Amino acid sequence: MSARTKARKRALDMLFQADVRGEPLAAIVAAEAARAAGEPDRQASWLYAREIVDGVADHREEIDELIASYAQGWTLERMPNVDRAVLRIASWELLHNPEVPPAVAIDEAVELAKEYSTDDSGRFVNGVLGKIAQHARA
Repeated sequence: MSARTKARKRALDMLFQADVRGEPLAAIVAAEAARAAGEPDRQASWLYAREIVDGVADHREEIDELIASYAQGWTLERMPNVDRAVLRIASWELLHNPEVPPAVAIDEAVELAKEYSTDDSGRFVNGVLGKIAQHARA
């Protein structure tokens, strides 16, 4: 598993935890930073995970608005928490990280959704992100 794949999973964990527990994201990031500092093998994935989480936090309003507009028939509140976090991560990559090719951001998100969410989540995430990728190119 690549460092960026691990980072996406770590970012998913942090965003999911903040969402489900209602804890401030900053507190979760601080705890994860302390954990990463004590485990050198986590350093490679930590830096990108932090970049993702900070990026999602900085652009949350824009990202959520796009997700809500392209997730036909689904409000953000009604989505499974994992799907919402996965969509936020990949949307940030599509919109604000030109180093990640759109196909990679979408494929990684679909795999996370398939692994950690419902049976239909992979297709749902793929569809929403496809529309966001088109929006980003426009």
